[in-house]
Amino acid sequence: MVDVARRAGVSLKTVSRVVNGSPQVQPEMADRVRAAIAELGFRRNHLASALRSGQQTATIGLLIEEIANPFYATIADTLAEVSRAHDTLLITASSEEDPAREEVLLRDLCARRVDGLVVVPAGYDHAYLRPEVERGVPVVFLDRPGGGLVADTVLLDNRGGARSGVEHLLALGHRRIAVLLDSVGVYTMRERLAGAQEALSAAGAHYDHDLVREGVRDPSTAASVAGRLLELPDPPTAFVCLNNRITVGALHGLWSRGSDADLLGFDDFELSYLMPRPFTVIAYDTREMARIAAELLFTRIAGDQSWPRTEVLATHLVERGLSPAAPPAPAPRRHPR
Repeated sequence: MVDVARRAGVSLKTVSRVVNGSPQVQPEMADRVRAAIAELGFRRNHLASALRSGQQTATIGLLIEEIANPFYATIADTLAEVSRAHDTLLITASSEEDPAREEVLLRDLCARRVDGLVVVPAGYDHAYLRPEVERGVPVVFLDRPGGGLVADTVLLDNRGGARSGVEHLLALGHRRIAVLLDSVGVYTMRERLAGAQEALSAAGAHYDHDLVREGVRDPSTAASVAGRLLELPDPPTAFVCLNNRITVGALHGLWSRGSDADLLGFDDFELSYLMPRPFTVIAYDTREMARIAAELLFTRIAGDQSWPRTEVLATHLVERGLSPAAPPAPAPRRHPR
């Protein structure tokens, strides 16, 4: 701004008034300032200005697990859309499911003076964010609850969704039902496993340790595990897959072996309706989930100081895959995990 003032032959205060749109500058002088700005390529540093004045920076932070996962990409896209409507820039970072990395990234976002945070938690203790919250930086936890900090939270009905899905398989007559999951260290996995167990227990189904397989972290592992389960002396007649990546792998494993076992997957996914065999998914609206989190955050940024609340989105069962009985339905635009 000093260079602009020198080039235009005016005071620094005059340049500041023009930059900030003040009407208290004579038109001829304002034209000289704007010409100098264009000639020098001056750009206002909004962050530095906000830090000096103590005002908001018009930025928010989003911390997700991994940007490559379509579920989280949809969340980031939705938050960016809502942020644009609020004239705010979204800064996105990935924790890679590492609590230590999560803390480093959240502290860095706070150091950049973001106006608020949406966090998909990797860790269990977020008490280190309390000083930031007390300073006026709101936090919204998404998909999983945070720990050590009372804050707005947006979740899925993971337990209820899994329970209703397994009840659907039980109603079809299945009793040998395999459950494939990533890690019980992840909140969503624990809740979905609990829902499946509740349904099986209520139906009096016998618990077989061999039918619950943990550590299934990618499609290739899921396909291999599904294949080994089919080789058991008394193989499962149905499979429950607790996220979309497991579902894709298990579908491949069953299809490649010509198995007609039923399959239930938590999360819908793109092109699910084109899979080579029918199956059922536990679906929900990812964009709506992210939109609720974003609006909660911007409500807090605007000054809402009501008690933090938890929003829980319902799920529903959807039939997917190619079936000779009916043509494929249009694919959903959602990209859940």
